Amino acid sequence: MAESKISINGLALSYYSFNQGVNSIKDIFTSFSFSKPFEKHEVLHDVSFEIMPGEVVGILGKNGVGKSTLLKAVAGMIKPSSGKITVRGKVAPILAIGAGIEMELSGYENIKLLVSLMGLPMGKIKEIMPKVVSFSELSDEELNRPVKTYSTGMISRLSFSIGVAQDPDILIIDEVLAVGDMGFQQKCMNRINEIKEGGSTILFVSHNIDDVKKICSKAALLANGTLQEYGEINKVSNTYTNTFH
Repeated sequence: MAESKISINGLALSYYSFNQGVNSIKDIFTSFSFSKPFEKHEVLHDVSFEIMPGEVVGILGKNGVGKSTLLKAVAGMIKPSSGKITVRGKVAPILAIGAGIEMELSGYENIKLLVSLMGLPMGKIKEIMPKVVSFSELSDEELNRPVKTYSTGMISRLSFSIGVAQDPDILIIDEVLAVGDMGFQQKCMNRINEIKEGGSTILFVSHNIDDVKKICSKAALLANGTLQEYGEINKVSNTYTNTFH
């Protein structure tokens, strides 16, 4: 039997915030509630599922349910509070718009920097860079400007173009298709399908359920901090639409 590409076992993710009335470090020591200055918030609890090589899995759920948090954990950006995530392969995450982009640098400088961090030989880097520029559809004048002068749509184009410059082993996409014109969104969907056909494993989050159904073969439904259902895309998406949406 083939080994899973991503294995999530008993995953829990939590964060802490100051209790009401605690607004500074000083308050922790002067407030009567100093014994419990922090409040624990559990985002995900006891989530377990496996993704096999070449599978394309959509993560469904309402806003704030923990979809982005789950993707960040799989990408290694945040550490689980408990449980275990095993990832077998190199991950290419395209998460929050502008994540990893240096705002003070130009578009060209960001492309050079981020492509070089992929660990590719110099010959491959030189081959990929023109493809990134072409895919982004940003002009030479725009790419010479600092990214801090870009619109949200321009930053999204740059981020996505860099992230899909090569066929990754594991691709993680979080809501990056929510901005930009329809033509570029379709171009992105076409590229995702190319990567899918190449055999990459993909984790995908989108506010557009139709996009999820178009490219995903399976889905994981999150609600109330837990995994409600995991399986074939049409079955899980129907549960989401009829019960939670």
